[in-house]
Amino acid sequence: MYIQHIGRMNEPVTAMSEVRRHLADTIDRARHDHTPTFMTQRGRTTPVLLDADDYRRLLEAEHVAEDAWLNRLADEAEEEGRNGAVSLEEMARELAQGEE
Repeated sequence: MYIQHIGRMNEPVTAMSEVRRHLADTIDRARHDHTPTFMTQRGRTTPVLLDADDYRRLLEAEHVAEDAWLNRLADEAEEEGRNGAVSLEEMARELAQGEE
């Protein structure tokens, strides 16, 4: 099976026709070696074949990173609110003064 490596990627990049001819080997490499295979069709990278457990770990890592980012945003918004916040009573006084 012909495998090329592109740029800094260490994962195999293989033509779709080669993957079809050697599907069992490609699946074994993903399953046992935890090596994803990027497939190309007409010179363009299309799908990636990787082990299901590796995929689940990637999804979990994405969710953890997204949760951390959202928590950081919430903390920043809360801090901004504290720095520029006024109490409800102060707001009511300011509104009442504006009406006079």
